[in-house]
Amino acid sequence: MAYLTTLVLAAFASYVGAWYFGALEGNFALLLFVATVVTGVYWLAERFYFLPARERAAATLDSSIAERNTRLAGQGITQVDTTDAKASERLLMQPWWLDWTAGLFPVILVVFLLRSFLYEPFKIPSGSMMPTLLTGDLILVNKFTYGLRLPVINTKLTGGTPLARGDVVVFRYPPKPSMDYIKRVVGIPGDEVAYLNKKLTINGQPVGKAPIADYLDGESMRILKQFDEDLGGKQHKILNDENAPAFVPGASDFPFRENCRYSVEGVVCKVPEGNYFMMGDNRDNSADSRFWGFVPDKNIVGRAFFVWMNFGDLGRIGPFQ
Repeated sequence: MAYLTTLVLAAFASYVGAWYFGALEGNFALLLFVATVVTGVYWLAERFYFLPARERAAATLDSSIAERNTRLAGQGITQVDTTDAKASERLLMQPWWLDWTAGLFPVILVVFLLRSFLYEPFKIPSGSMMPTLLTGDLILVNKFTYGLRLPVINTKLTGGTPLARGDVVVFRYPPKPSMDYIKRVVGIPGDEVAYLNKKLTINGQPVGKAPIADYLDGESMRILKQFDEDLGGKQHKILNDENAPAFVPGASDFPFRENCRYSVEGVVCKVPEGNYFMMGDNRDNSADSRFWGFVPDKNIVGRAFFVWMNFGDLGRIGPFQ
């Protein structure tokens, strides 16, 4: 078993190493699921086979030691070697290969359940959601609001609350589902979303937008126009770059692309059933549904709601809209 466990641990380490150095595309949810199953098998084997076997061996040793000591006492010998007791302790000790498998199972199981069904941490990699979320923000995502899903395959188990306009959502990037993206829900199934000349309308109704103080982008050192937007009753801030064009350059081919009309003014899209239209709050610096299309419901991961850490700015810790 020690040799087999060495091979198993080496396989895990090789996978993580290849993922880290970019030799393959990793899947953390799958890795955590496999780790939970493997360590769970070892835990069951330890609980019902290996530990009882060690206990029986230790009991047999203790019995033989007791018999020997009885014989020696009958011969008048009372001083005996105490190393025999230490041998019994060594028999009961868990070997290293069980320490690194069965011993880790409870921790891995708790992480797996929390991450799969309650809350999952994410790190914001870019500025597409400024000013709501900044690069380096560490956020929490609620995994049950929109319904519980099976890990890895993401199949929905419960209905949950429907996605609403204005929600900030983490989802699997449609062109490459192994990647996670975060954007704001702008259009729900059946909506006609228009973003023309940098003005957002939904079903023909303009979305409220009021100018506020300009925003300094600390990464690019640019001044951007900032607005308060009311989307679905949710107040949040958005940014616009006056120098960026209104049209959408380089929109790719995507499912239901026929639902969208592109022009020099921007884009108009009819959101198909079971899909959503997503946009970043940094409107002129966000690769979103305008470029790569709609997000199907099966790709939804959860609702982002809380910044739990930003090592560069502790004042950012807290909930957000």
